Amino acid sequence: MSTIIMSQCWPLQSLSVTQKAVLISLADQANDDGVCWPAIGTIAKRCCMSARAVRSAMDHLEEVGLLSRERRFNSSNVYVVTPTKFNAAAVASKGKRKAGKSGDAAGAGAAPHAGGAPDAPGDAPGAGGGAAGAGLEVRPVPPNRHITLIEPSGEPSSPAGLPAAPPVADSETELQAACRATWAAYAVAYRNRHGATPVRNAKVNAHVKQIVQRLGYVEAPLVAAWFLRVNERLVVQGMHDLGLLLARCEAYRTQWATNRQVTETSARHTDQTQSNVTAADEAKALLRNRRTANAG
Repeated sequence: MSTIIMSQCWPLQSLSVTQKAVLISLADQANDDGVCWPAIGTIAKRCCMSARAVRSAMDHLEEVGLLSRERRFNSSNVYVVTPTKFNAAAVASKGKRKAGKSGDAAGAGAAPHAGGAPDAPGDAPGAGGGAAGAGLEVRPVPPNRHITLIEPSGEPSSPAGLPAAPPVADSETELQAACRATWAAYAVAYRNRHGATPVRNAKVNAHVKQIVQRLGYVEAPLVAAWFLRVNERLVVQGMHDLGLLLARCEAYRTQWATNRQVTETSARHTDQTQSNVTAADEAKALLRNRRTANAG
């Protein structure tokens, strides 16, 4: 999940409920570059709509610049969510084209007279003559009060191009902020040690989220940065992969808090020391027992 893409998608207007739901679902599964590859069925299930409605919404999002698709054979398509390329003018022109199709078409009122008796008596409408069209009466359509109105957003626009954060729960916002801080601390320490930028994908994002949930919002970034100082053979060979931190994050948190690394050598030394202490205690107990027996 990318909080950057999500925060840019939430304030967008001029979209229907279906289109906005599909857009938010894609942004929720995208990385910071807006790239994701969910199946149509997955999006339909998440948004509680049909696959046909999802495809129709995607077509619209692509027309207005919010989405690009790379179609792949026998696999899920790759989608790129591009909120910064949103073309509001395209939405307006599309709405005008729809209005033109319904309003400019030659309807019954604009049809030429078909001829007939213009002054026909009675209630029968004339087929021509003085009445315009074929005698059809155009009646106003009553408003549908069951339509959910899309209210304009009250969020202030950002002059720097970054919209305000989406109106989500405080706990979720704190979790997202902690995940960003944890990844940033880990990435900086990783570059300093290995001279390269760590790979970030959906699996890595899941690891970061679990680390934050297990260690807490405050300590997770600190432990993630400290992890790059660990010199255990398995960790060094694994290039300090986040999965290794996740597997033993509580133990590494204790080492960070006590400022003491437990390497394989130190663990073996501690085990040997404990074995010597235990053997000495057993020897002392044996001597005491013998002295007691001799005294008796």
